[in-house]
Amino acid sequence: MPSNTNMLNVGLKDKNYPRLLKEITDPPEILYILGSLPDENLPKIAIVGTRKATANSCLIARKISKELSEAGMIVVSGLAMGIDTAAHEGAVSAKTKTIAVLGNGLNTIYPAQNQNLAKKIIEFGGAIISEYSPDEPAYPVNFLRRNRIISGLSIATVVVEAPLRSGSLVTARLALEQGREVFVVPGPANSFNYAGSHLLIRDGARLVASAKEILEDLNLQPLELPKKTAAPIKLELTAEEKAVFDIIRNNGKPLNIDKITNLSKLEAQTVSQTITFLIMKSLIKETARGYIIK
Repeated sequence: MPSNTNMLNVGLKDKNYPRLLKEITDPPEILYILGSLPDENLPKIAIVGTRKATANSCLIARKISKELSEAGMIVVSGLAMGIDTAAHEGAVSAKTKTIAVLGNGLNTIYPAQNQNLAKKIIEFGGAIISEYSPDEPAYPVNFLRRNRIISGLSIATVVVEAPLRSGSLVTARLALEQGREVFVVPGPANSFNYAGSHLLIRDGARLVASAKEILEDLNLQPLELPKKTAAPIKLELTAEEKAVFDIIRNNGKPLNIDKITNLSKLEAQTVSQTITFLIMKSLIKETARGYIIK
């Protein structure tokens, strides 16, 4: 994390404690915070899903998050790999605020692969929060409990790709118990990874395919965002970014993510995350036919 990032905390009776979170049946007694909690009056929408997400679902989550963020919404998620990472990346790519809720103490960013993403969340005015003391390890049970905070901060929860045994289903159920809306992005009918998603739809969750539909169903209008004042992103490239950039540049025609994955020999998750950072650095752009040099 940035060396100038100080850890703050707010108690349940503090006037700065998040209003919506205070309304749930078991709000945390204390929240530890890195960065700054966004304005209470800005609507917050959670985006969650499986850690073992497909590249396509990550692209969908990233796109929905970016468009919600550009409309003035605050995206909330858990900084886990897969859909959570994509959700935060979408907000960061829009250079807007996002809230990450951890299942461990804030002295350690977990998972470690998201250290750079955590830095960007802070740089763009967002917050990383936890109910656990700063040195608390990442115990598995903590992640199920933190899900009530993700849904509790939010007026709605969007589920993108969830198998039957997924923590995101717990988040969705908690959101319903808290009286919040639940939206689900559907997937292939025969896909194991979407079985939980489709069960939520059968149980009454709203099917959506875009940020526009989410805003319409919540009766929210896009808000005018203030001018972005975050420091410019440096253009140093990691080895993965250079490899993916060179593949797109040297190919001479648009490439989809599957083709880039095959050519780079990198993991699909790595390629998906790398593409996001290259877009953020204004080196490539997405077209209807695939990714090209900007």
